[in-house]
Amino acid sequence: MFPYGNRRHVDPVAGAPALELDLESVSYPGSAAPALQQVQLSVPVGARVALVGHNGAGKSTLLKAVAGLLPFSGRVRICGRPIGACHHRVAYLPQHGEIDWQFPIELRKLVLTGRYVHLGWLRRPSLQDYAICDALIARLGLAQMAARQIAQLSGGQQQRALLARALAQEAEVLLLDEPLIAVDAETRTVLATVMDELRARGRTLLVATHDVSGLAAEFDSAVFLSEGRVLPAAGGEPMQRQRTAAGPAV
Repeated sequence: MFPYGNRRHVDPVAGAPALELDLESVSYPGSAAPALQQVQLSVPVGARVALVGHNGAGKSTLLKAVAGLLPFSGRVRICGRPIGACHHRVAYLPQHGEIDWQFPIELRKLVLTGRYVHLGWLRRPSLQDYAICDALIARLGLAQMAARQIAQLSGGQQQRALLARALAQEAEVLLLDEPLIAVDAETRTVLATVMDELRARGRTLLVATHDVSGLAAEFDSAVFLSEGRVLPAAGGEPMQRQRTAAGPAV
C-alpha cells in the first residue's frame, strides 16, 4: 500500500504539527480534471479530525494523497518532513471495498504486511514483528481467526483485520477511510474503543466519515468537503468555533 523505494527514516521536526497540507490539486492518473483543489490544513499532534462529506466529495482522495498514493501539486508535511521521509509515520486504512478479499492470504499474514514499511522487501519478519501482530489480532478480537483465509471472515472481522494491519505499522498519524461504515455492532464498539486508546496515547487521527451525528463528541475538529473543495469556514477549525461561525455542524 505504500511506495517503499528510497526509504529515508528521519527524525520529526521538533514542535511541528502532525500534518500540514497546502495542496493546489490532487489528480487520479488519466483524469483530465483534478479530484481535489485548494486544500489548506494543519493538524496538531494528538488531534482527532473528521473529514466530512458525501460520496465523491474528496475525502478518500485527500487521505490517499497524504499516504503518498496519488500525485499532487502543492506541499505535504508530516511531522515537519516530506512524505518520502515519513512512510513509517503514516498508516492508511483504505475502505473495505478497495481490498481484494478473495486474495489467498491468511489474516495473520495480512496484518504482518503492516510491518513491511519497517522491514523493506528483503528482511524477514522477526519474532518481535510477529509478536506485535499477534497482540493486535488478539486486541481486536480476532485471535481465533488468525489462520483463516481473509475471504472466510465476516465483513466486520475484515474491517478489524484492516485496522490491525494499520496499527501494526506503529505510526504516529493514522488515516482512516470510513472505518465504521457498514460494520456490525461488535466491530463498531471495538473500533471506537481502539480509536479512543490511540487518542489517549497521543496518536493523530484523520478520519473520513459522512456520519455527522457524533462529530462534536468524537472529534476535536472537522473539515467539510464538497465537490473536491473545502467548504468555507470549515477548514479544520475547532468544532465549537465552527458552530459559532457557521451554525450547527451538519
